[in-house]
Amino acid sequence: MSYTAKEAARDVADVLRAADKEAGKRNYTAAVIVAGGSGTRMGTEVTKQMLDLCGKPVVVHTLLAYQNTPCIKEIVVAAREDEIDIYQGFKQKYGITKLTAVVPGGVTRQASALAGVEAVSDKVRYVAIADAARCLTTPEEISEVCRVAYKTDAASAGIPATDTVKVVDKASYIAETPERALCWQAQTPQVFRHALYLAASYAAIEHKFTATDDNSLIEFVKHPVKMVKCSKQNIKITEPDDLAYAQMILKQREQEDET
Repeated sequence: MSYTAKEAARDVADVLRAADKEAGKRNYTAAVIVAGGSGTRMGTEVTKQMLDLCGKPVVVHTLLAYQNTPCIKEIVVAAREDEIDIYQGFKQKYGITKLTAVVPGGVTRQASALAGVEAVSDKVRYVAIADAARCLTTPEEISEVCRVAYKTDAASAGIPATDTVKVVDKASYIAETPERALCWQAQTPQVFRHALYLAASYAAIEHKFTATDDNSLIEFVKHPVKMVKCSKQNIKITEPDDLAYAQMILKQREQEDET
């Protein structure tokens, strides 16, 4: 049975009305770092979030970006079971004082993100969901996406597509060429009103909907998501070349800070 726009609007409206009655700071925001990845495409035994990058694990660079973002008040990590204990060491060694919880991730990224969102404190009104391996994100970019989300309830980092995008069929033949001016590549953070995200997540579970990213969940309940232009440097570490590129960018930033 299909999930109609009318049903989605009703379900989300009910949850948001209830949330409005709760006390709490208007824009209190938590970052949820999804860190359940593996090193499969990297070809390493070490998971991609734990790979060394300029003297720190990849995920530490990500955590520090959110630590240094003023509007982020707490950080929750959804981690692999075998890496959970490592984060307390990171908290102490790198001064990640906003880290409030580390929870086991789920079987899928969708399940991991929800586990993290469910673990935030009762104060939270917005959640900024991010990939642990997107380690070049800056506090300025995080702040801007949050600022837009506070106005719209749903906003996502991204960049407009510069190449022509092709939609293909299962045999890899071109099926469609969408208008490039309307195509974006989604990044993280993806920031949503907490109650809206939970409503969308539970609706997806009920209707057995699998999301490709957190934006997809919000789209599923027919709520608009505003794209916010960020940097091409905001890549996700997936393959060996990505790590080399990240090292170059971080060294370049370090040199700029020194001048």
